[in-house]
Amino acid sequence: MSGANFDLFFDPAYGQAVAVADGIQRLTAKNPSPFTFHGTNSYIVGGSSVAVIDPGPENEAHFEALMAALAGRQVTHIFVSHTHRDHSPLARRLRQETGALTVGEGPHRPSRPLRDGEINPFAESSDMDFLPDIAIRDGETISGDGWALTGVLTPGHTANHTAFALEGRGILFSADHVMAWATTIVAPPDGSMADYMASLDKLLGRDDQLLLPGHGGPVTSPAPFLRGLKTHRRLRERSIIERLRKGDSTISKMVEVIYRDTDKRLHGAAALSVLAHIEELMERGEVSTDGPPSLFAHYRLAGD
Repeated sequence: MSGANFDLFFDPAYGQAVAVADGIQRLTAKNPSPFTFHGTNSYIVGGSSVAVIDPGPENEAHFEALMAALAGRQVTHIFVSHTHRDHSPLARRLRQETGALTVGEGPHRPSRPLRDGEINPFAESSDMDFLPDIAIRDGETISGDGWALTGVLTPGHTANHTAFALEGRGILFSADHVMAWATTIVAPPDGSMADYMASLDKLLGRDDQLLLPGHGGPVTSPAPFLRGLKTHRRLRERSIIERLRKGDSTISKMVEVIYRDTDKRLHGAAALSVLAHIEELMERGEVSTDGPPSLFAHYRLAGD
């Protein structure tokens, strides 16, 4: 496999609770964009007593759809995979309405300290107000009536990104770490490519049979798809090294060539992805620059 085979077919069924597996419903918020695909998926897990995973953005229609789907059922826990504004903000309102406890790895933070003069380009996309009632640890299980969810810490997209495994079912709620429709944005300083790749390896060491992501449809064959994602990232890394060999010393020049077939609205995110790869290559001693790495630095292969 040269890379992941992405699946762009998805019916968001806005406003409706769609059964995706026994005891699991999906509601998709109507917040489509080049970054969110058709919108953010929220999941309801359980029967008469349930957990909600990723309540989504502060969106009135989505909140009303969630409350309609939850009518007559007790919500005991609200799980949050990470603190981007398309996933976590509605947790506060849902908590107030239901009294449920919020669960997440922790508050938002960058994957590394900001360098002098550096501005986090995704700061406005981050929910800095979320603080979970329960800070879940890697491998920790929280149980409810007929369900048990285990935290699988998967940093990379964000430092606090967490997937949730539904025990005894072979199902993993993979949020933004693994999605069927596209690769994950890994954008420093929020994201770390080294962490992301390590998290892919972590999932490859599991035996999940179904991944339910934060955007788009399910991943029905996780192992080959994960291997494809790894291959895709390593091919992207190889492309960066090739551009450096050909004399493209800036990220903007690399993006023009490597992402020439990509929607130009995504070129900003693509530049950050290239920076993430370069940071990892620098950690491995394969690429160098004068001063700290940044979007505007000039790069060269180590030894040149």
